[in-house]
Amino acid sequence: MAFSEIEQKRYEKAVESYLDSRRPPVEIRSELDLGYRMDGQAIEIFEVRPKWNNPSEKMESPIAKVKYYKSRNEWAIYWMKSDLKWHIYEPTPEVKNLESFFEVLNEDIYGSFWG
Repeated sequence: MAFSEIEQKRYEKAVESYLDSRRPPVEIRSELDLGYRMDGQAIEIFEVRPKWNNPSEKMESPIAKVKYYKSRNEWAIYWMKSDLKWHIYEPTPEVKNLESFFEVLNEDIYGSFWG
């Protein structure tokens, strides 16, 4: 089940505000930038760069994913492991709101998101 229109707009605004605080300077955004997508009740944050062998094409590298579970009123946090699959983020597997997810991303105690 997808977010309602009101929820989607609220979450888009929150994610965009967070990403604006993390984005690189304007002059290098064609070489490195951040993006996100919403799919159902999940939000994925990724890095955008030109492909090394074809700079005219962009490639995305996943950073983090958060999924809302309405029945539990919780957001589950995921990170992409070297097996290229999403895994629950063990230090903080769930949070109660999207802002707490951003705090976990900023802390990144294991270097799972920002390296």
